[in-house]
Parts: sequence; C-alpha cells; structure tokens
Amino acid sequence: MLNTPTLEKLKEIKFFGMAKAFEEQLASTNYDSLCFEERLGLLVDREATDRDNRRFLTRLKGAGLRQTASIQDIEYSHKRGLNRALLQSLYTCQWIKESLNLIITGPTGVGKSYIACAMGHQACIEGYKTKYLRIPKFLPELAAARGDGTYLRKINLIAKMDLIILDDWGLSVFNELERRDILEILDDRHNRKSTIVTSQMPVDKWHKIIGDPTLADAIMDRLVHSSYRIELEGDSMRKKKSKLTKTDKKG
Repeated sequence: MLNTPTLEKLKEIKFFGMAKAFEEQLASTNYDSLCFEERLGLLVDREATDRDNRRFLTRLKGAGLRQTASIQDIEYSHKRGLNRALLQSLYTCQWIKESLNLIITGPTGVGKSYIACAMGHQACIEGYKTKYLRIPKFLPELAAARGDGTYLRKINLIAKMDLIILDDWGLSVFNELERRDILEILDDRHNRKSTIVTSQMPVDKWHKIIGDPTLADAIMDRLVHSSYRIELEGDSMRKKKSKLTKTDKKG
C-alpha cells in the first residue's frame, strides 16, 4: 500500500499535522462517507492549525515571560482598583496594532507583573512577537554588551519586537548610561511598536527616578503620552494566597 510511504513523506517535509490527521483517517471508518475533496480539506485544516500552534509556542518561548499567566485567570475579586472594561478592551490587542503603550503601577504584590505577563501571553496568541525584560537585570546586561560587542545586536533585536515588557521600572534611580539606553529603546519604538512598563512608583515620580530633567522629558514624552494606564492599589495578593500558618513555639 502507498499509505506508509505517504506518511513518511509528509513527516519528511514536516507536514506533521497533516500526517497525524491522515493516520486518524486511516484508522477510522468515520471518514469513509466523505469525498476526496472533503478529506483533503480536513488534512489541510489540521496542518494549518498545527503550524499556528507551533508558531505560537515558538513566540511564547521566545517571550521569556516571568510568570505563566493568562487573561482568563486574572482575579477581580481582590480589591485593587482593576477596571474590568479597560482590561477587556486591552485583551483584543488593538492597542498593540496601534503601537500604543501600557503602564501598570501600584504597590508590591498587587499583581502588576502577572497582568503584564498575561498581556504578553495574549499578544503571543494574537501573533505578536513579545519579549519580557526585567529592568534591574536587563540594564546591566546591556552595559556588559557594550564591552563584548553585542550591544547593537541586542538593541536591534528589541526594536523588532512588537511588544516588550519592562518590568520593575524604577526600583533604583537610573545612571547616565541606563538613561540613554532607555531613551534609545523607547525612541526606536515610538509610534512603531508597543511597550508595557510596570512600576511600584507612580508616574508623577518618574522624573526623579530617571534622574536627568532633559532625558526624563524625552523618555516621558515617548512613553507616557501614548499609554493606557492601570493604577493598582490595596494589599499584597501574596498575603492572601500564602499557605503559611503560624505555629506555637514550645520551650
């Protein structure tokens, strides 16, 4: 029979979805009543779905999201000032298509990073290239890249991302090199790509965090004025979810 060579050829040319669907058709009588065109259509549909899934997994792996997060799992019951209508509008990723930004601020533990990663996950689903970058780790890596000759490659790679997440913005005041790196990144993305920033500090404190008035104005102009904002409040959700219990000490 020609089925075995056909299956081998499909796998050889990396039509894995079609090969799996063909095996299912061969193993079941449910498809016997279908004409050739209908069965071929099912094979092509499976291959298209399989390729879409593989591309999504590649984007998700490349994003390097800090948390496994999903928009469906965002918790609204915890009182932290979440605007459900705003979040639902952001789920469509239209704001990414329009090259807009998202700023998420609030005290530690209220879920800023989780929401950012959930948005990143949704962006990957919608086909957008995404990258998670934690500022306290990322900026020193950029500084080191200047010395080993990889700086331009890193900057160009970031510029190609449809969405980047700059997490933990403003834990410390930026130095001169960091300010210029941030401006370089945001200038490349202004009106071209989208950026999510999370910070414990409210936006009106960012001039002080950036450190230089002139560069602060330039950075804020490229980031803040084209951004949606989510301003969270309340107690840390980690306290709520903690499974630790107090025990009495003896002795």
